[in-house]
Amino acid sequence: MEIIILIIYMLSLLFIFLFSLGQLHLTWHYRKAQKERTSGNSELETFPFVTVQLPVYNERYVAARLIDSICNLDYPADCLEIQVLDDSTDETVQIIRERIEFWQERGIPIVHVQRADRTGFKAGALEYGLGMAKGEFIAIFDADFLPQADFLKTSLASFTERTGVVQSRWGHINENYSLLTRLQAFGLDAHFTVEQSGRSHAGSFINFNGTAGIWRKACIIDAGGWSADTLTEDLDLSYRAQLNGWEFHYLEYNVAPAELPVIMPAIKSQQYRWNKGAAETARKNLGKVLRSPMSLTSKFHAFFHLLNSSVFVALLLAGLVSIPVIFIRESHPELNILFHVGGIFLIGFFSIAYFYWTAIKSLHPERSAGYFFLNFFPFLIVSMGLSLHNGMAVLEGLFGRKTPFLRTPKFNILNSTDSWKNNRYVKRGFSWRTVAEGFLTLYFGFGLLSGFRAGDPGLMLFHLMLMLGFGFVFYQSVKSIHGGTSISS
Repeated sequence: MEIIILIIYMLSLLFIFLFSLGQLHLTWHYRKAQKERTSGNSELETFPFVTVQLPVYNERYVAARLIDSICNLDYPADCLEIQVLDDSTDETVQIIRERIEFWQERGIPIVHVQRADRTGFKAGALEYGLGMAKGEFIAIFDADFLPQADFLKTSLASFTERTGVVQSRWGHINENYSLLTRLQAFGLDAHFTVEQSGRSHAGSFINFNGTAGIWRKACIIDAGGWSADTLTEDLDLSYRAQLNGWEFHYLEYNVAPAELPVIMPAIKSQQYRWNKGAAETARKNLGKVLRSPMSLTSKFHAFFHLLNSSVFVALLLAGLVSIPVIFIRESHPELNILFHVGGIFLIGFFSIAYFYWTAIKSLHPERSAGYFFLNFFPFLIVSMGLSLHNGMAVLEGLFGRKTPFLRTPKFNILNSTDSWKNNRYVKRGFSWRTVAEGFLTLYFGFGLLSGFRAGDPGLMLFHLMLMLGFGFVFYQSVKSIHGGTSISS
């Protein structure tokens, strides 16, 4: 049993270490891309026909805001059509109908598209709309996005003949609402600067992020269309398209602002879909990637791109067995050399720190090192606290357990004085995972005390971060059930 525990511990740390090295390599590519970057803002000489798709399901709080933003895009009306792909079952339908009538009266080519049922969820809605779309290009925006007026012109100017997708960076309209929104922005900014730009510069697989991007319609069709057999239809189609030879371009300078979830259950539903869907996409496409003629480096990045959510599984396993490791180490001092070698994994920690530091200094050069550390460590701690929730989502995806598409509730909350307490889409109630997060808070508190008792400080910081992370996630989850307010900045 002791051997099994040590093997699980070391393999988990090895996976995290290799993932960290991959992130470090992307950081190197990102820094290199920055040095090679030109102004890039080429002008659009002609105006191809564009279909804008807005997949919506029960978005009473943000539907009107979304439609108004899209109808204010600066693009010739005779080269544009807007599809509101509305699967709603509540008063959102009437809100959408009224806004569409308002804009139609002003000459905006916008239509209300409704299906008989929600077959295929978002992927099904996009595929349904694609069948009637007249555009050569398909722009997609989720309900919480507010693109800038020049979005279409800027994105379309970057297409070449073999470009299948141009993806833009997400901005955040409520980043400073609370600690939760600030930490989400911290993590997303790194993905939308270092990771996406780094992959693009390295010639590796990148992905359409589900929204705030433009597809060439022919690319979607050539790749087999939208499929609902994973929860991340965007990642799945991205890989199928790139395996067919289509190129993806990422525009870091083109920003589409969006609203971040403001409570823990909303964050969890979003994280669940992203992490399980990525695992499902890996199950579906990773073998094709490894058998493709891509370079070994591209395959390495694709492996950790599709399996990046598995870091949560590795982190959870390492955490769970790290407490028995304390007692194994105490009773087998001859194994100390093994744990000293484990110090090499500090390289992984510093690699991740450099990854996020690079993102912060690129987007916000005015922010100090103090700002970075005040956000980096809380971000790591909360990520650790989500490892049970996200790790279980990953395992469900890898083992093929099918579950419904869970939408992330939107709030239309921008200021600290705004309240979400009366939001109809927030589901209240305990789950077994919330109870388990409370238990793990106590478990890692026990680990902290065990390390102190054994005079072994090596894992005390790890257990402290896990205890704080699970405690924070548990507290935020319980508080949202009882209708508390978010933590203010």
